[in-house]
Amino acid sequence: MKKGNPAALLPIGVFLLLYLGLGLLFEYGMKIPMGFYNVPIVAAFLVAILVACLQNRRLCFEDKLEIMGRGVGDKNIITMLLIFLLAGAFVGVVGRSSAQSVAYFMLNLIPARFAVAVLFVVSCFISTAMGTSVGTISLLTPIAVEVATASGCNAALCISTVIGGAMFGDNLSVISDTTIAACNGQGCAMKDKFRGNFLIALPAALLTLVVVLAATAGMDPAPIHHEYDLLLMLPYLLVLIGGVAGLNVFVVLLTGVVSGTVIVLATGSVVPQQGQTMFSQLLSNMGGNMAGMFETCMVAVLVAALCALIRENGGFDALLSFIKRVFRGKRGGQLGMGLMVAAMDVATANNTVAIVMANPIAKEMSRDYGITPKRAASLLDTFSCITQGVIPYGAQILVAVSTAAEMSCLVSAFDLIPKLYYPLLLLITSLAAIVLPGRKAAKDA
Repeated sequence: MKKGNPAALLPIGVFLLLYLGLGLLFEYGMKIPMGFYNVPIVAAFLVAILVACLQNRRLCFEDKLEIMGRGVGDKNIITMLLIFLLAGAFVGVVGRSSAQSVAYFMLNLIPARFAVAVLFVVSCFISTAMGTSVGTISLLTPIAVEVATASGCNAALCISTVIGGAMFGDNLSVISDTTIAACNGQGCAMKDKFRGNFLIALPAALLTLVVVLAATAGMDPAPIHHEYDLLLMLPYLLVLIGGVAGLNVFVVLLTGVVSGTVIVLATGSVVPQQGQTMFSQLLSNMGGNMAGMFETCMVAVLVAALCALIRENGGFDALLSFIKRVFRGKRGGQLGMGLMVAAMDVATANNTVAIVMANPIAKEMSRDYGITPKRAASLLDTFSCITQGVIPYGAQILVAVSTAAEMSCLVSAFDLIPKLYYPLLLLITSLAAIVLPGRKAAKDA
């Protein structure tokens, strides 16, 4: 390892100062709703890249462009971008009606007194199939409010249960931004990361289910009935089964897109706008969701360029040297990796961005501490999802609060946070997996 240069980390500090500082100013100083998401993250990264380019005068600007080009041209970055776009196309094809069919099918199937527990299971399933926690929350929060009204259960508990389940899928789904970023950044197969991650997430989910059942014991609500279409559930099931079976992620996503297209057109579940046919509307929906991934793709490109410069300038060597002084041994390295990505998520309020930023550092940590790529990917995804699920200025809680308000259900972020059982239990099971690994876990770490 070459000599570290702490000053090379300055661009990251500049980015965090701009993004976090302006976010706090907008959110709390100027009282702008969802103020953190009014900060142009791409512009903040461009400023950080400019600062990085002004460092290391031994290299001319052309050399720095070449270094950034090599970072952006990495195979894992290109793969990540293509998967982001395909995931957007899949969600654009299947739309909200498919996910609603899953939700109401399970709520109609199981006795109403278990409705809140079913909400958690439904949220876990849909977020794992859709690959988006925010999409799951925006879809299921109205149903959670409906369940709270019908059952007399605390609305904050119902909504927090949905958020917890959404973070379960955000962490595990093979088409989630975070999974794609973590696996490609660490160079591991998604099926390997899923299997290792599942052993951490499943105990937390089961414990959450027990806590929710205990919290809602004695409820006797009226049955919840709503129409659903079993056929619309098929694309999600195919994607979920293919991902768990370890099929190539491109094959899984293309299967979901093709099956979703056939089923949606056959059932007529696409409602065309004026002047549109069903097929043209479907293409429009697909294109719109792919376009929605453009900012995520651009962030991945800019972070790859920035990290290439920081590495060249000795910033990562300085950070690794510091981590090694603080965290000793393989277990210490895993804990340090988890805390690093959690801190980045708290600063950026975006777990995908946090993982993309942490990836190159984590990869070098994995080599130095003897941590396998699948364990590193699992740690990055899990710890970033833990913090993302509980920060009051994160998109998940903000979307839940605003969606509930549209249905005249007034809850605040601080009503929800004490009832976010899943992120807390996921933290406990994650720490247990690091501190008390079994023989197989120790071998995989």
